[in-house]
Amino acid sequence: MFDKLDNWVNFHSQALNVRETRQNILAANIANGDTPNYQARDIDFKAELTKAIKNQGNVNNIVLHTTSNHHIQISMPMPTNQNLLYRIPYQASADGNTVEMDQERTVFIDNSIHYQSNLTFLSEQFKNVMSVLQQG
Repeated sequence: MFDKLDNWVNFHSQALNVRETRQNILAANIANGDTPNYQARDIDFKAELTKAIKNQGNVNNIVLHTTSNHHIQISMPMPTNQNLLYRIPYQASADGNTVEMDQERTVFIDNSIHYQSNLTFLSEQFKNVMSVLQQG
């Protein structure tokens, strides 16, 4: 039972990480909407999620070097390298910028809604597990 729960939580954790990365990329696109020659970027969510799940057990660790034996040893997982894609604009601009604000905002909101729904779904599942455990 707990193996299924662990796999399920790991899947949603990876999905949230990829959605967060995508949200940051989309926010950068929106922020650079008026920057000449800026190329709008994105990631293929499905491909990146598949890659993140496959590489879940093969995470490279960052080792923090300490200067004293009294320091706590911590290793942190490195973020996965995302394959950034360049978005092809529907209409060319004079300044070479490929950000189309309407499209970026739509994709940004869509990604936000999916992120929030993943969190809500995960939260509800934990509530259900807690309810079962409390009932004995």
